[in-house]
Amino acid sequence: MPALKLTDFTCTITWLGRVTDRDAALESQPSDSLRAGFDGPEGEFHGGINRPSCSRVMHLHPRNTPIRNVRQFSILSQEDLDQIATRMEVDALHPDWLGATMVVKGLPDFTHLPPSSRLQGPDGVTLVVDMENRPCQLPAKVIEGHLPGMGKRFKSAAKGLRGVTAWVEREGVLTLGESLRLAIPDQPVWSQLEAARKG
Repeated sequence: MPALKLTDFTCTITWLGRVTDRDAALESQPSDSLRAGFDGPEGEFHGGINRPSCSRVMHLHPRNTPIRNVRQFSILSQEDLDQIATRMEVDALHPDWLGATMVVKGLPDFTHLPPSSRLQGPDGVTLVVDMENRPCQLPAKVIEGHLPGMGKRFKSAAKGLRGVTAWVEREGVLTLGESLRLAIPDQPVWSQLEAARKG
């Protein structure tokens, strides 16, 4: 029996981009297509097989310890972006301001896809969802530059809507307008989840 269930849920790629130099700017540069290799999107600063550990995993690894890079892609849904904008009371949020790699449309509750879900494109390119991408303050400065007085609203407005991080399981090309099909791990939620959260 397959461990992953191929579903009838699909989404459409509505935006693609890459951060070419994180030290210069968080903003993504839009692109019509992205080649996804095992080390992530071609030309993406956040790519690579490994990455230095950061504050997200400091309780497991000292800062700057080399670890596997499961954050090669930052993926958001247009629906979640629209909700963040509404919460912030702005007309729109542009994905490049958030350093996004990809925006999709059509998958409900996108930010809460089960970890290990797959998004597969027509040529077989497959991205593995690592987990929800928790909001941080990094986009606030960029947003502030475009919408003065609004940057500080981002972190709280984006809670539960920031999309997911993902890594490349199968190489290929992602193109604007293409459809991605969702596969989910065929298992129930762990029975001890709530107890584990309580510590």
